[in-house]
Amino acid sequence: MTKTIKTQARVRLGLSALGAGVAMAALLASGSASAQYDGVTVNVITFTGPQIAEPLQRRAPDFAAATGAEINVITVPFSDLYTRLLTDWATGTNSVDAAVFAPQWAIDYVQPGFLVDVTDWVNADDALQEDDIAPFFREFSQTFNGRTYMLTLDGDFQMVYYRTDVLDELGMDPPATWDDYLAIAEAAHGMDMNGDGEADYGSCISKKRNAQAYWAIYTIAGGYIQTQGTGQGAFFSAEDMTPLVDNAAFRRALEVYVDTTQYGPPDEINLDVGDTRGLFTAGRCALTVDWGDIGTLAIDPDTSNVIDLVGATIAPGSTEVLDRETGELVACTPEICPHAIDGVNHAPYAAFGGWSGGINAAAEPMVQEAAYAFFSYMSQPEQSNQDVTIGITGFNPYRFSQFNNIDNWVAAGMSEAAAENYLGAIGHSLSSPNMLLDMRIPQNQRYQQIVLDTALARLLAGEIDIDQTITAIHDGWEEITEDLNRLEQLGAYHSALGIGG
Repeated sequence: MTKTIKTQARVRLGLSALGAGVAMAALLASGSASAQYDGVTVNVITFTGPQIAEPLQRRAPDFAAATGAEINVITVPFSDLYTRLLTDWATGTNSVDAAVFAPQWAIDYVQPGFLVDVTDWVNADDALQEDDIAPFFREFSQTFNGRTYMLTLDGDFQMVYYRTDVLDELGMDPPATWDDYLAIAEAAHGMDMNGDGEADYGSCISKKRNAQAYWAIYTIAGGYIQTQGTGQGAFFSAEDMTPLVDNAAFRRALEVYVDTTQYGPPDEINLDVGDTRGLFTAGRCALTVDWGDIGTLAIDPDTSNVIDLVGATIAPGSTEVLDRETGELVACTPEICPHAIDGVNHAPYAAFGGWSGGINAAAEPMVQEAAYAFFSYMSQPEQSNQDVTIGITGFNPYRFSQFNNIDNWVAAGMSEAAAENYLGAIGHSLSSPNMLLDMRIPQNQRYQQIVLDTALARLLAGEIDIDQTITAIHDGWEEITEDLNRLEQLGAYHSALGIGG
């Protein structure tokens, strides 16, 4: 890139991104942007899909035709994404210009100055329709210390999906508690649920190591541990960062987690989320724990055997919860569980939080601008309102327009009843005052993807028991906290929970 072009690009960036913040929808319609980014290539990294990578790859040619910018999508296994990206930027290699990754990781990229602050660009970008994005995703998935660094492309909550016909046959209601979940899984296990003459499974939950499985344990544990609202937190004591794992509540969650395995496929501990989704949509599972993807995958006429046979519900909870003074389980009361529903404490888990796009601060200014324009284009309602209805994208709803208007969902193949159930379960989770926020402190990847994931995998493999699992998580997290400075980590935890310093 010539010095003249660099200077021109910096001028544009200084003017509240008049180029990057422009309405991409209007440019695409008019064709007037065809030469705006001629000769610019943006290297965007994300995880090996097809989920998440698919819509980026599919829409990149249209964006190139409209703007001249070539979007080169690079994919790596999920287990490598955090370290590959951090290493590239921290070492100054900078072969990656932008990334679509977990917003909870953003703190490790913002603090060293690796991400572009796009606040002014977003404020100038009318086509993004930022007010249409639900507040949780605007805040958790995009901002840090009041500034915007990422653009939301996907909204994530873990929920429970169930086979409506199987529960009807069993005369059982959707699970309100994890005890209900286990009871349904036991009753359904061994039934032929898809008419192929083979015994099917009561529960299918991805439990593969070095994949995306480790979030499920807090979908189970949340309802046992967090009772007083989002600001209470479920990972650590907000007083001193002691891990909230050496107690009866987390122990019970581990017991449930292990117990579900006896009602699952024989190789469940080696199944990634794509595998369990395939089993569920093939009609082989009565229950599963997953993000919003199942709802749209279940209506795919080419792959699904469960069209109009799937229900969704907020993550089950518990009628017994943690007493943080004693470490024991106690009965839910209105005082202890002020947000309980019919005596059941739910803490729906914003696991992962949804995939979001961030831009390398070391990239050339024109590349930064083109990367922002691409992420804006992907997030704008004209594109995203369609993409969230397509199962293969891995994109789940995050805009009010995606919840309030079921027309796109019906057009995609959902019945009105299925659409209302699916969106209602996500909306119920999103609006819960006891929503469990994912861990958003420095090096959360070490806490979760390394220590937690390893301990859970060893537990499921029979290498260690529950007591040893608790010790491994507790001691591993304590070691990281001490290594990074306990007071600083506590301050970051407070900030993430919204409870001040």
